[in-house]
Amino acid sequence: MAEPLTVCPGLRYHDAQAALSLLRDTFGFTEVVRYENEDGSIAHAELAYGNGMVMLGSVRDEPDTAYGRARAQLGPASLYVVVQDVDAHHDRSVASGAAVLAPPADQDYGSREYTVRDPEGNLWTFGTYVPQPPSG
Repeated sequence: MAEPLTVCPGLRYHDAQAALSLLRDTFGFTEVVRYENEDGSIAHAELAYGNGMVMLGSVRDEPDTAYGRARAQLGPASLYVVVQDVDAHHDRSVASGAAVLAPPADQDYGSREYTVRDPEGNLWTFGTYVPQPPSG
């Protein structure tokens, strides 16, 4: 069995449907999962290529929270990294002076995660959710 993925870039697109088509049909990614909103925009999608994956979704209005405001003004990327001990990882980040936007919290989908902003404005979320590539 392959090692679980530990870094999964998360991207937002104004036209996520077109981005899915490009990644799948032109670049050879395999669509693993897609969740659409009622308006046809992409709430969440996962695409695999080799043993790597990207997660993506449609640009949308974000809630008026520190995290929501930061997402509305994203830098070049938002990335998700799998870690086993979110709280210890968070404590190291805080000790290093990282700008924590969302402290560790349990999510409805079973993950525990937190988010920081890097000096270039990228958002990094560290959590326990592990996307799985397709088998076969």
